[in-house]
Amino acid sequence: MNATASAAPQLLIFINLVDWIYAPLYLCFSLAALWVLITAVNTFISIVGDKTTALNGPPNLSLFFGLYRHINESEDPGLVYEGWAKEYGPAFKVAGGFGSSRILICDPRANAHFYSKETFGYVQTKLSRVFIENLFGRGLLWAEGESHRRQRKALSPAFSNAAIRKLTLVFYDAAYKMKVNWDTTLEAGSGSAIIDVQTWMNHISLDAIGIAGFGHDFHALDGKESAVVDVFDSFASGDTSLLSHFVFLMGPVLPILQKLPTKQNLTFRKLRATMRSIADELLERNRREKAGKGGVSEEKSIIGLLIKAEMSTSSLIMSQEEILAQNVLLLAGYETTSISLTWALIELCRKPEKQQKLREELAQFIGSDPSFDQLSTGLPYLDAITQEVLRLHPPVHETTRVATEDDIMPFAAPIITTSGERRSSLIIGKGTVITSPIRYMNRAEAFWGPNAKDFEPERWLDGGDIAKAKEIQGHRHILTFSDGPRTCLGKSFALAEFKAVLSVLIRNYSFELPDGPDTKIEKHPSILPRPKVAGQVGPNAPMRVKRLE
Repeated sequence: MNATASAAPQLLIFINLVDWIYAPLYLCFSLAALWVLITAVNTFISIVGDKTTALNGPPNLSLFFGLYRHINESEDPGLVYEGWAKEYGPAFKVAGGFGSSRILICDPRANAHFYSKETFGYVQTKLSRVFIENLFGRGLLWAEGESHRRQRKALSPAFSNAAIRKLTLVFYDAAYKMKVNWDTTLEAGSGSAIIDVQTWMNHISLDAIGIAGFGHDFHALDGKESAVVDVFDSFASGDTSLLSHFVFLMGPVLPILQKLPTKQNLTFRKLRATMRSIADELLERNRREKAGKGGVSEEKSIIGLLIKAEMSTSSLIMSQEEILAQNVLLLAGYETTSISLTWALIELCRKPEKQQKLREELAQFIGSDPSFDQLSTGLPYLDAITQEVLRLHPPVHETTRVATEDDIMPFAAPIITTSGERRSSLIIGKGTVITSPIRYMNRAEAFWGPNAKDFEPERWLDGGDIAKAKEIQGHRHILTFSDGPRTCLGKSFALAEFKAVLSVLIRNYSFELPDGPDTKIEKHPSILPRPKVAGQVGPNAPMRVKRLE
């Protein structure tokens, strides 16, 4: 008895030691079993149940990653797709991980059909929806079908031109707040200094979307520390550790991974908690106003307008859960606008004559700012630069959806099947994954001519040739804002903010890259890929900024 008792602690230690040694092996075996199961299911579906027209495509490079890593790590995924389109035609098969595959459609008619049937005929993959729900809740980005239609209808008034017109001053206020900071720095440097413009574009975007979207000032431009500023700064810098990449990719498959205390998981938790507290504050403020205890103010923020609408009607347009889940708008507005503004300054540094041409168009505004209407239609060169930046550098590079039903997709150019047959349409079987390559469609020589990769705002002015590109549906013949029922709801918001901020920057400063127009720009991995000056550790875009007299 005593011998057994005395041996128990040693036995327990031994068992714990064995568990500690073999636990990673158990995880590896579990993942291997999962891989075999998923591969077998995907292979069975492709052999037995797939009605989709058989297409050629590039050879698979990895059983585990498919061609994902090759595409993601390439300098320009759009160029990769362009090469494949020339070799395999306007539709081809691309291998994914675990024996899966998807079809890329590089044809304007096919893309128009695809986007027109989004949210009913083509929806997000289950893994995408799980990921979005875990991050933001069941808001507009997560919703499909009737739920998406209802939420979008409820949100639309907050994104109307009338609503955005009232928010234009918010964009200018953010730009001028930044100007005060820059002027202080430039005075110390005799009118010139090296400034990391991307960091400042991040803070402009965050403060603007905070006030316009949530009625809340994050004070990022004031250098004030806050949970949201910390979270979004960490988004920009990115967590490039192997563990975080693995958790990010496999989290939707194995939800328990999203509970691991990785830097990225902790960041997401912090964001959810912070945005919930801000939304609760908005709800309480509107309750006080409705009760007549705090006075009634004119609500301009997007979420505030939603809350007022929800509280003023007996039949709820959106549930409180759905309203709070619209915090995804904060991320969408912040990432896309800050990245686009950074790219605009980079392109204007590469071609200083175009920077000067824009400055001359804006010279008429002395002591005043362009109105919303002038930003929209009265400044053709500012508009041309905006369109060209959005064409060349779409923040979201592609759209991937899964077919909910069998479909026949029409093509303008003939597709080529594995048997060599030429067809004018593609049979899509239910469950087939389809990708619309936005970056390719925006930059392909087939649509935009031999200078498709060049920054040429003049193509958008009278005399510019975009005849072939007009075959592409979407805002001004580009797919940067998507198209169809899920076209970007915040398009007018983004365009007004972009133009307002850029007009302030170009009227007050000149910009140069550190090593002149030929300074090398690289891609920095983040939630959305960001530009950076080659050699920088993080997503930094330092420029020499000079104040104009």
